[in-house]
Amino acid sequence: MSTAELRKIAGRFIDVKGLSDLEVHHEAVILASQAVSAKALHKALDQRHAAVIARFSRVRDEDALASLWDEALAQGEIPGAYWALLTHRDVTAEIRKKAFGDVHMLSHLVGAANRADIRRLVALEQENAGLRERLDRQALRAQELTTEHDQALGRLQEELADVQGRLAASLDAGRSITQDDTFQARESNASLVAIQTQRRERAEQATVHAMAEAARVQEEMDLLRRQAEVLSEELAAAEIQLRETGEAGEQGEGVPSGLQVQIRGRRILYVGGRPSSTPAIRGLVVRNGGEFQRHGGGAEDRKGLLASAVAAADLVVFPVDCIDHDSAGNLKRLCARQGIPFIAMRKASVASFAAAMAGRAGNAGQPAGAG
Repeated sequence: MSTAELRKIAGRFIDVKGLSDLEVHHEAVILASQAVSAKALHKALDQRHAAVIARFSRVRDEDALASLWDEALAQGEIPGAYWALLTHRDVTAEIRKKAFGDVHMLSHLVGAANRADIRRLVALEQENAGLRERLDRQALRAQELTTEHDQALGRLQEELADVQGRLAASLDAGRSITQDDTFQARESNASLVAIQTQRRERAEQATVHAMAEAARVQEEMDLLRRQAEVLSEELAAAEIQLRETGEAGEQGEGVPSGLQVQIRGRRILYVGGRPSSTPAIRGLVVRNGGEFQRHGGGAEDRKGLLASAVAAADLVVFPVDCIDHDSAGNLKRLCARQGIPFIAMRKASVASFAAAMAGRAGNAGQPAGAG
């Protein structure tokens, strides 16, 4: 049950004005032990998860209940299945214990995924700083080689000018230069030119190599910078969602957040994904007034089901790291054929989903699946 829903129900029995979300939660726990308020909470949860409760009520034996729970866990449809299982008349203590353990471990997996994203961002920033330092050193070395090249050319010009000056001075003084002397002077001049030419060529080759290395490092640094920017956008979107959720809880209902504007009243089809993050994404959609539907996207799911699910959706979302290339191409063709917008997320995480929806809000009126 969302914080807003809990606050609304608790407000029928206590004064919740001015109470924080944690305080409302504590009061709700107390109310759950009282007959009248417990009945209201139970009724609200039954209404919210009526469809799932109806599906669970059709089975009676322990194995069938366990099978339904495992199926819901794999599909990421956990809240309704959890309530339906715990309130089932034929549920055993062993199944309840297993379901509680599964939900408890999912919370650890979601938290670990978010911490891994943060550690990866820090590592990328450190690597980015190291690459920038290498690029600066390469640029400095290229500048030094260019300076050495210019200095070598300057010395060569000075030596040539000196030789020409000495030859002209000898002619002006009327000194007789024999043919052998002229040949020796030309040979010495040619040797000097050859030496300086070799130095210049070596300096030019070193400069070309340094510039190529600098370009490679720059390209690698640009790639890492883009990855860091994507992670920063995802973390910023997650932070905005947490802040808007907290503000909406403090102000009560009627204060739509940015995600609510994008999600409310829309049916979102989520294809692929991981069991560790899918429940949190589903909860995010439901809390913001949307309808969440998931399809595995793999070969084990019939294609006809995927086509009908796409046709019934307002928006299709899939993480590119959890769906094969052929399935992704087929999904894009289905969306294009039926005119349904889609978003290809970078990875199957809550932060990527929030960032993708925030990007959709910032590009209203443009196709959601371009590229």
